[in-house]
Amino acid sequence: MTAAFAREGANDAPSSHGDKRHGWPRIAAATLLSLAVATATAWGGFLLGFQLPGPPLLRTTLIAIWCLLGAAACMALSWRRLHAVRSPLLVVFAAGFAAVLALWFSLTPSHDRDWADDVARLLDADVQGDHVVLRNVRNFEWRSETDYTPRWDTRGYDLTRLTTADLVLSYWMGPHIAHTLVSFGFNDGSRVVFSLEIRKERHESFSALGGFFRRFEQVLVAADERDIIRTRSNIRGEDVYLYRLNVPPEALRKMFLGFVTQAQALQRHPAFYNSLTSNCTTVVFDIARHVAPRLPMDIRLLLSGHFAEYVYDQGGLTSDHTFAELQTRAYINPRALAVPADAVDETAFSRAIRQQVPGVPPAELVP
Repeated sequence: MTAAFAREGANDAPSSHGDKRHGWPRIAAATLLSLAVATATAWGGFLLGFQLPGPPLLRTTLIAIWCLLGAAACMALSWRRLHAVRSPLLVVFAAGFAAVLALWFSLTPSHDRDWADDVARLLDADVQGDHVVLRNVRNFEWRSETDYTPRWDTRGYDLTRLTTADLVLSYWMGPHIAHTLVSFGFNDGSRVVFSLEIRKERHESFSALGGFFRRFEQVLVAADERDIIRTRSNIRGEDVYLYRLNVPPEALRKMFLGFVTQAQALQRHPAFYNSLTSNCTTVVFDIARHVAPRLPMDIRLLLSGHFAEYVYDQGGLTSDHTFAELQTRAYINPRALAVPADAVDETAFSRAIRQQVPGVPPAELVP
C-alpha cells in the first residue's frame, strides 16, 4: 500500500521537465519586459534631466522618483515574491511613461529664442538661375572663443564659376567623432563653407547627449573659411583635416544647391538637431545621395571621424594615394597656425591650408 501511495504521489507530482518547458517562455517574456522597462526608465530619466522645467531640486526629485519607479517595476517582473504587486506597479509605471511621452511630444522647435551670437542669424538664400545671393554669411573675427568681432555679410555667387568642393573634418572628441563641413570654391578665388550646427541659446553649451533629447535646434551656417575653419584649428585647438573632393562639375552645382535648399527649409520650418539622425554628417550624406542615389549606408556615417575614409571608398577622393597618405597630408593645423591672424591678404589662410593637399592644383595655391 505504501508503495502504491508512493506511485500515486509520483504520478500526481508535476514533472520538472514540464515546469522547465512552461517556465522558460515566462522567464524570457519577463526578461524582455524588464529590459524594455529599464530602457524606458533610462530614456525618460535623461529626457527629464534635459527638458523638465523648474528648479534643480524639484527636477532632481522627480528624476529620482521616476528612476525608483522603474527599478521597482523591473524587480517586480524578476522576483516571484513581488508577484502580488507586479500589476499595480506596471500600471503606475505605464502612466508615468505616458506622462514622459507627453513631455517629449510637447517639445517644438523654434526660431524665437535668445541665441548665442555665432548662430544668431539664419542663412537666407535667393536663387535666380546661375546666380545665388546668400545673406547672413558669417565672417567673425575670432581672437578667442569669447573675444570676437561679429560680422555678417551678403555675398553673391555665380554657379557657372563653381569649380571645387573640399571635405573638412574637425576632431573635437577623440578619433571617432568629428564635425563635418563642406567648403565650395569658385574660380574667382571666393569660397564659402556650409556647416550644420546646433543652435545654442546664449546660456547653453554643446552636449552630444542632449542632442538625443531635443535639447537644441539646428542651424545651417554659411561662413568664411577664416571664420569657421580657423576658429577650430587656431582658437579651439581641434585637429582639422581638409580633403579635396573628386566631384564632377555637374554634381558640384547640385551639392551647392542642396545646402541652399536645406537652409531655405530650415528658415521656413525650425527643426531639432539630433546627434544620431540629423547632424553635420547626415546632412552631407543626404545631399550627396541626391546626387548619387546608390551611396550605401555605413557605420562610418555614425562614427563621423571615419567619414573621409567612407568617402574615399566610394571614389569621392583622389585615388592616386592611399587613404593613410591622404589623411597625413590633409592635416592643416601647422599650416593654419602659421598664417598671421591679421594677414592683409584675405585668401592667404585658404591657400595655406591647401598646401600639400592631393588634388589641389598648383595654380590654386598662388596669390
